[in-house]
Amino acid sequence: MLDQFLDHLSRCLNAESARRVVALGVSAPLQKRINTLAEGANEGLLSSEERAEYEALINAADFVSILQLKARNQFSDAG
Repeated sequence: MLDQFLDHLSRCLNAESARRVVALGVSAPLQKRINTLAEGANEGLLSSEERAEYEALINAADFVSILQLKARNQFSDAG
């Protein structure tokens, strides 16, 4: 379902929007927080709040990655 949703969403992007989606990244402070949470998760040291935060960040990253792939594919198909 997510794949189909993002497929439809990616079709709404013009070339400039697609380029911007493909170029999306995380800030240094956010990446540091993700790394900290990942280390805690690997060591089994996250509180329930931290685990929820980490899972939300992973889900968001997955969402953005799939959208970036679809935007990249749409942009390459158009060019």
